[in-house]
Amino acid sequence: MAEMKKIRIDEFYTMKQQRQKIAMITCYDYTTAKILAKSQIDAVLVGDSAGMVCAGYANTLPVTLEEMIYHTAGVVRGCSGKLVIADMPFLSYQQSDIHAVESAGRLIKFGGADAVKLEGGRDFESCIRAIVRASIPVCGHIGMTPQSINIFGGFRLQGKEESAALRIIEDAKRVEEAGAFMMVLEKVPAQLGLRVSQAVRIPVIGIGAGAGCDGQVLVIDDILGMDEDFSPKYVKKYANLSSEIGQAVNAYTDEVRGGVFPSDEQSYGDR
Repeated sequence: MAEMKKIRIDEFYTMKQQRQKIAMITCYDYTTAKILAKSQIDAVLVGDSAGMVCAGYANTLPVTLEEMIYHTAGVVRGCSGKLVIADMPFLSYQQSDIHAVESAGRLIKFGGADAVKLEGGRDFESCIRAIVRASIPVCGHIGMTPQSINIFGGFRLQGKEESAALRIIEDAKRVEEAGAFMMVLEKVPAQLGLRVSQAVRIPVIGIGAGAGCDGQVLVIDDILGMDEDFSPKYVKKYANLSSEIGQAVNAYTDEVRGGVFPSDEQSYGDR
């Protein structure tokens, strides 16, 4: 299958205007990215959730900028024909606008990302503005922001009360005004997802935020069923690779122990 045409930043705004849903996937490695390169996916996010999925951290807080550059570079090499957005990890932008621009610049310069994503609403307006002024596209992230779990008390649903919902809607407007071209909205009631999408002109990409958003994003490992122990409400598993991989490994083990593998077909002759 031939690679699809790479979508430009400005085209996402047009997709929202035309009510065309946006499909985004989170990926962390070169091999998986090569598969995505031939898919119909609109954009690829290299999330700091790599720390949890690839390294087994309890949350995203330990992830470093260097780790994000490493993961981003691998994904870009695998699917350079897709728009790739790289997460800015915890403490790579919170200290100052100058530091934020430097961190974002490294993800673009050394990771090869097309854009960066950072968490937070009104508190990071100036940060978003500074990065955009440096000619780096920014994707916002509001609602349940994983880097704030110590404040939230865990990965908890946000915006349940009307006052909290209004704050999230205001955050969305401020992120848009600051210059973001898109935003992720995570783990809020479905009705709030629709309200946020209607409140701004830029696309709102939901994860656990209902069908009213302008698009959706999920982690590739989750939709492939790679972890049997991780099944949050917002994830739909489109495959069960955990079971299939286990079966394949056991079949290989049986053949090695039984002397079936390698056969002549997998062995080199004298010539």
